[in-house]
Amino acid sequence: MISRPKPTLSIIIPVLNEAYSIRATLDAVAQLSERVEVLVVDGGSDDDTCEIASARGAKVIASECGRGVQMQRGAQEALGDVFWFLHADTIVPKESAEVIIAALENAEVVGGNFDVHFSGGGWAARFMTSLYPQLRRLGLCYGDSAIFVRRDAYCKAGGIKAFPIFEDLDFLRDLRRTGNFVHLSSTVVTSSRRFEGRSFVIIFARWVVLQLLYWLGGNPGSLARFYSPPGDSRKKLKTENIRNISRPSGIYDDGKQ
Repeated sequence: MISRPKPTLSIIIPVLNEAYSIRATLDAVAQLSERVEVLVVDGGSDDDTCEIASARGAKVIASECGRGVQMQRGAQEALGDVFWFLHADTIVPKESAEVIIAALENAEVVGGNFDVHFSGGGWAARFMTSLYPQLRRLGLCYGDSAIFVRRDAYCKAGGIKAFPIFEDLDFLRDLRRTGNFVHLSSTVVTSSRRFEGRSFVIIFARWVVLQLLYWLGGNPGSLARFYSPPGDSRKKLKTENIRNISRPSGIYDDGKQ
C-alpha cells in the first residue's frame, strides 16, 4: 500500500496592532509537531507587530485593513494544501496540527474547527465558553474557533469575501455545500479582551442584533459601523488569561454543528 504524503498547513493570521497578543500565538504555533507555513497578514500596524512576527519566523504580508480582505490576501499567498485561519489572540494546543491532518484523511471532509475556551476568570468569559457549543448545534461557528479548510475546497466555495465582519459565517455557509465540515474535540484558547472593561450585556446584545440583521440580508460593510471590535491589543493582559488548557483530544465527532 502506497502511503500518501501528509498535507502541508498554511497558518494565516490577520493582524492590526497585535504586538502583545501575537507573541503568545506564534510561540504556541512554534510548538506544533507538524511543519507549517505561518503567514501574518498586516493591515497597517503602527506598533511592533510585524517585527515580532518576523523575528519568530513568520512571513509578514502587507494588506489593506479589514479582517476579510486580510484573510483573503493570506490565502492568495499561501503555499499549503490546507489553510488554517487563526486570530492573533488565539492559542492552539500542541496536537492541533496532528488532529487536523487526521481529520482530513477522510476525503469527504473539507474543513473543520475547534472547541473554544475564552480566557479570563470573569462571568462573561465563562458565559461565552458555555454558549459556543450551543451555537454550534444551531450551525453557527466563528473565526475564533480556528477554522481550517482544504485549499481546493476553499477555491470551490469561492474563497473568503472581503467583508469587515461576518466573513466567517458567509464563507462557512458556502463551504458546507462542498463537503463535510467537522468539529474537532481539541480546544483552542482565545482572549476575552473584547469583554474587558465594558458592559458585556450591551456588547452581547449588539452582537445578537447584528447577527439577526446579517441573516436578514444586511450588508456586512454597513453593519460593521455598529460593530464593537476588541479593545486595544497593546493593553497588557494577564499571563494567566492566555494560558493553554489541557483536554483529552480526539479526532473529530459526528460532524454536526
